[in-house]
Amino acid sequence: MEPIEKVKQVKDQYTDELMQKANVVGVGIGLAHRNGVVTDELSIVVMVRQKVPRQKLDESDIIPQEIEGVKVDVQSVGDIRAME
Repeated sequence: MEPIEKVKQVKDQYTDELMQKANVVGVGIGLAHRNGVVTDELSIVVMVRQKVPRQKLDESDIIPQEIEGVKVDVQSVGDIRAME
C-alpha cells in the first residue's frame, strides 16, 4: 500500500488537471474498488457522473490508471449537489 503522504501529494498536484476532464465531479483519496469490491489499495479516487467507455472519450479526457506510481480509481457517483 502506498503511504498516505505520497497519495496526498500526488492528488494535490494533479487535482486541477483531473477536474478539467469531461464528466469529473470530484477528486479524493480512498480505497480502490475492483469489480464492485472494496480493496485495501489506497488510491486517488476520481469521481465521475457516470462511467463512459474509453473509446468514446476524447484523448484529453481519458483518466490515467496510475499517476506517478499511485493507483487511480474512477468511481461513478452521479451529480454532486450541496444539501440545503
